[in-house]
Amino acid sequence: MLERHASRATRRAREFEAFVAGAAGRLLHAATLLTAEAPDDNPRARRLLTLSLAHTYASWDRLHTEDPYDRTRSYLATRFARGAWHHHGALGRSRPHPASPMAPLTPQERLILVLRLYEGVAEEQTAALLGLSPERVRAICHRATSALLHRPPGPALGDGREGGAVMSPAGDRRAT
Repeated sequence: MLERHASRATRRAREFEAFVAGAAGRLLHAATLLTAEAPDDNPRARRLLTLSLAHTYASWDRLHTEDPYDRTRSYLATRFARGAWHHHGALGRSRPHPASPMAPLTPQERLILVLRLYEGVAEEQTAALLGLSPERVRAICHRATSALLHRPPGPALGDGREGGAVMSPAGDRRAT
């Protein structure tokens, strides 16, 4: 009995480590976009990711057919939302990095853009996750996209050159 339990725990740890190895980079990038921090200086994003991965690990045995990436992304998004605009917690109080292309956006706008454009989450799913109507999600996404596309030129994230940068649907930056 003890051996079987130890074997299951070892398998669980290996499965989770494989998941983290494959997903942590993309999830960290999403968290960095949410917090509007610089990619090389992102302590809030790293904390958000760590909390999200810990939550996923705690429920790993109960995931069954649920995608662990979706579960982690959902928790990351709701944790950010709670901290950023519901309770005005540490994630919401801290100022975004001025060089981040996401800095001019509100936390809600960043969250919706990251979910819709970077992560490719459907409008209806985003609305359900955030407790908003699909029409509201669409309006916020449109407003945030317009704000990024029409922002004044400034330094792009991390490259030191003039000109803005926006996030494409594929998640890469495109100069404006």
